[in-house]
Amino acid sequence: MLIVADSKIPYLKGVLEPCADVRHLDPREITPETVRDADALIIRTRTKCDAALLAHSRVSVIATATIGIDHIDLDWCGKRGIVCRNAAGCNAASVAQYMTSALLRVSLRHNVDLRGKSLGVVGCGHVGSKVAAAAYALGMNVLVNDPPRARREGPSGFVTLETIQNEADFVTFHVPLTQAGPDRTEHLADEAFFRGLRKKPFFFNTSRGDVVDEPALKKAIIEGQISGAVLDVWHNEPEIDRELLSLVDFATPHIAGYSADGKANGTAMAVEVVAQGLHILEPDVIQQVRADILAKVPAPANPVVTLDAASANPIADAVLASYDVAADDAALRAAPENFEALRGSYRVRREFPAYTVKLSGCESDDSLLDALRKLGFRLD
Repeated sequence: MLIVADSKIPYLKGVLEPCADVRHLDPREITPETVRDADALIIRTRTKCDAALLAHSRVSVIATATIGIDHIDLDWCGKRGIVCRNAAGCNAASVAQYMTSALLRVSLRHNVDLRGKSLGVVGCGHVGSKVAAAAYALGMNVLVNDPPRARREGPSGFVTLETIQNEADFVTFHVPLTQAGPDRTEHLADEAFFRGLRKKPFFFNTSRGDVVDEPALKKAIIEGQISGAVLDVWHNEPEIDRELLSLVDFATPHIAGYSADGKANGTAMAVEVVAQGLHILEPDVIQQVRADILAKVPAPANPVVTLDAASANPIADAVLASYDVAADDAALRAAPENFEALRGSYRVRREFPAYTVKLSGCESDDSLLDALRKLGFRLD
C-alpha cells in the first residue's frame, strides 16, 4: 500500500509507516506523477484533488486533515468510487478560541461591553455552535442563521439573515463555500448584505475568503456601514488585498483553526479514514493510534494563568493569556508577503482546556467562575 501525505501535516510521520509505504511530500510535490501509484492521499486545503491530479492514478481514498472540503472535486471522485472524507469539527474549538479573543480585542479597542450585545452567527455547524457557546459565556445574546439546519430541525431557534441584519451588534460567518444551489454562500456577504445592516455591527469572517465580496466589504468599512472588521480568510490567498488589510481592525493569515489541538484532531481523523478505507488497522488499534497522536501535542509554555482580583476585565486577561489575536495581526501586517510562511511555520498554540486559571482573590465571583468553566479553562 502506498500513501502519499502532505509533509506539512503535523504528528503524522511514523504513524502509518508500520503498515504502509508512506511518502511525505511538500504540497507542491503532490503531482499526477507522484500520486500515480498511490492508494490513498492525506492532504490539506492546498492540494486540489480533481481529474487533473487523479485521472491516471489508482487512488481510492482521500482524507483531508481539514474541515474544508471544497478543494476536492467530490462529484468527479464520487463517480469513480473514490472515498473522500474531511475532518469535520476537528478545529472547531480552535476557531471558537480565536473568535473569543477577537471579540474581546475588538471590545477593548472600541470600548464596547460585550455583555448584552447580540452576535449574529451565520452558519451554526461544528464551528458556529462552539462560537455561539463561547459568546453565551461572554454574556452575549446569540442569533443563529442556518437554513439547512432550519429545514431539517424546524425553524425554532433559528432566524433569517434579515433578522441578523436588523438586530446584530456583531456578525460572524462560519459557513462552507458553496457556489450554487439554494444555500449558495459565495459572496453571501455582498453589497446588498452590508447595505442592509441596521446597527453598523462589527464583522468577522473565519470561514472562506470568497464568502465575502471584498470590494463590498471595503466600501462598507469606508462608508461606515459596519463599525469594524476582523478577517482570517481572504480572496486569492496568499496574495491578499493590501488595501483591505489596512482597513480591518485585526487581520490574520488563515490560522483561526490552527491550534495544535485542532491539528492533532485533524491528523487523527485523517489517519482513521485511511486506515479504515484501506483495511490496514483494526478498530482497537485505530483508537490507540488516535490517543498516541493527541499525546504528541506539547504543553503550553505558560500553562498557568493567575488572575488579579483588581483587574477590570479578568475574562479578557485569561483569554488573551492563552491566545491573543493581536500577535498574529502584528505578524501579518509586518510582512503580508509572508502569508503562506506564517501559516507553514505557525507556533504551537493550545486551546483553553490546556490552561489552568488561578483565581487569586476572585473565588467569590460566581459569574466569572461560570464563564471561565464554560469557555473550557481548568480552575485552581
